[in-house]
Amino acid sequence: MPSNAPTFDDLLAGAKKSAVHLEMRDTYYSNPRFEAWRQGQRVEWDDRDSWWRPFHQQIADAVARGVTVRRARVVSEPVTEYIRWEHYVTHANVAAGEQVRWLTRRHASDLLLPGNDFWVFDDTAVEVHHFSGSGDFVEDEYLDEPRLVELCASGFERVWERAIPHEQFEIH
Repeated sequence: MPSNAPTFDDLLAGAKKSAVHLEMRDTYYSNPRFEAWRQGQRVEWDDRDSWWRPFHQQIADAVARGVTVRRARVVSEPVTEYIRWEHYVTHANVAAGEQVRWLTRRHASDLLLPGNDFWVFDDTAVEVHHFSGSGDFVEDEYLDEPRLVELCASGFERVWERAIPHEQFEIH
């Protein structure tokens, strides 16, 4: 993002009513927690200090201020190993106060969606995430043009209406 654009931290801290996140990739960049899970390590969910991250606290703080935080994921079936891991660790997102839903691509074919993952804050600003083809993070882009914000917000809502709540979504 340009240096004058607000950061994700700024946008979430400034949100007053809503923050919604649409994820549409089946694989993202690898990270140590994913690699540990691939090698059989599992989270000690009863030991919150072992898995609670600053991000979770930011979400919890926003929710405590009255901000509704929702995340929707559009995934292929069968799911990738990365999505299998994301489903597993979504427990932390939910514990922080996020509402999370999942939609299979099979049920999204007639939805017109923006081409990138994004966050929309208070229906006034968008942070678009750009990734390489292999899933490596490239950059974030800040947008506040009303037409683009509306496009992203309405795309998210179309997915959200069809998506299955996390606690009901089964990975096969």
